[in-house]
Amino acid sequence: MKRKIAKLAALTLCCSLLLSACGGTKSGANPSSGASADGRASISWLNILQTPSPPTDTVLSKIEEATNTDIKFSWIPDASKEERLNTSLASGSLADIVTLTILDNSSVRNALKAGVFWDVAPYLDEYPNLAAISQDMRRSASIEGKLYGVPLQKQVARNGVIVRKDWLDKLGLPVPNTTDELMQVAKAFTEQDPDGNGVKDTTGFMDRSDLVFGAFKTLSSYFGTPSVWSVNEDGQVTPEFESEGYLKTMDYMKELYDNGYINQDFAVTAKTDQQQNFAQGKAGIYVGALFDSKNLLNLAKGIQDDMELVMINGITSTGNESDRAIWSTSNGVGGLLAFPKSEVKDEEELKRVLKFVNDLMSEEVYTLMTYGLEDVHYTIDENKAVTIKDTSLWQQEVQPFAGSRPKESGFEIHDSDPLRKEANRLIEENESFAVLNPLYSLESPTNSEQGSELQKMITDATYKYILGKTDLNGFQQAVQNWRKAGGDKIIAEYEAAYKAVYGK
Repeated sequence: MKRKIAKLAALTLCCSLLLSACGGTKSGANPSSGASADGRASISWLNILQTPSPPTDTVLSKIEEATNTDIKFSWIPDASKEERLNTSLASGSLADIVTLTILDNSSVRNALKAGVFWDVAPYLDEYPNLAAISQDMRRSASIEGKLYGVPLQKQVARNGVIVRKDWLDKLGLPVPNTTDELMQVAKAFTEQDPDGNGVKDTTGFMDRSDLVFGAFKTLSSYFGTPSVWSVNEDGQVTPEFESEGYLKTMDYMKELYDNGYINQDFAVTAKTDQQQNFAQGKAGIYVGALFDSKNLLNLAKGIQDDMELVMINGITSTGNESDRAIWSTSNGVGGLLAFPKSEVKDEEELKRVLKFVNDLMSEEVYTLMTYGLEDVHYTIDENKAVTIKDTSLWQQEVQPFAGSRPKESGFEIHDSDPLRKEANRLIEENESFAVLNPLYSLESPTNSEQGSELQKMITDATYKYILGKTDLNGFQQAVQNWRKAGGDKIIAEYEAAYKAVYGK
């Protein structure tokens, strides 16, 4: 009954609300997926705007030429996307393509499960670029086993370790490849005056109050911790914090803290302060997104001009290459490009829109949406390395399209900055040993309602253990409290959902 109600609500048509209210980029298109007067396909797109203002038509006209379409954008500001999408879904004010980046939103999930959007799984392999979407990506982007749109392919695993190479060289230390070696580097950076100022004023790690995007979760990968959940061959579900790897990571972080090898206020440090402190030379190890290296180096200009960084993505706790692992951010799924049946009315129209999305994934269109027009927004050398000519013009005319790319990596054209190029190479390499969340596409009603509140119990207990305010028994008691407060129910719901989709 709930599904029928959701379906009826989502299909109620009142088609002017968002498409008129959000504003659009003019392309002279008829807002349907039919053909325009010049033979181009006319496609409307309800999209998310992640910049202050929509792009001009400069790049849009070239995208239209490359894809043989007339595109009518209706932009929803990122800050209000949840409210606007909820309203749009309830009123049926949709478009041929709807960008859905909040797949955990209840209104979005209900609309997807109610059959408002086309299941595109049977069609992807008819198009070369769509066919290249991996089965892991398709599975992660599915809802109850059905793929209700083309996955927005983000970087699957972008994290690693960034170390001051100039400090390593000064102290005669090699680039660390194991967690033990990394501990020794942290000790040396704390105790051996790597900046040479004669004062004991540096630490090894500079971390922040974030167990996910800070150091903890990346380090936990090196100790074999699963990504959020693990599922055994019998379909039994276990949370990551009940794994041996999680406990080893807590011990590792506790050792860093007890010995002063990490900033002692890490549990209350904001990301901006973490980066500023690193740039000011207060520490030599940063764990986070590998592309943060460029920002750290920029922040250090005029303060630590001798700073040299090395990025590492192959650390293990065992020293064995086969044990390389890194947790994945949302399994690389940034959302869906979904096609409502109310707008895309039959298979012929669906295939026309899918061809358009396939064409968006070409090197030519990726270049337009990422860098803009050659000699207008960027220059390029013989190695296909790009340099932006005018940052302000690029931000106005090109950057708004960046969030609309169905695929963000794997192209030959690249940034000319050596540090950014190396970061992208390592991030792409990460994909081959990324640890995915096996339950990412599944649903637990209890987790949707109570998950954040329950997770706070584990987060607090983890910090208390690292800071020496509780012991292992105290942490394990917190886990039992989590189970009693709703964790057992979450596990049971996920196990049922996993069995329903995968038959285990």
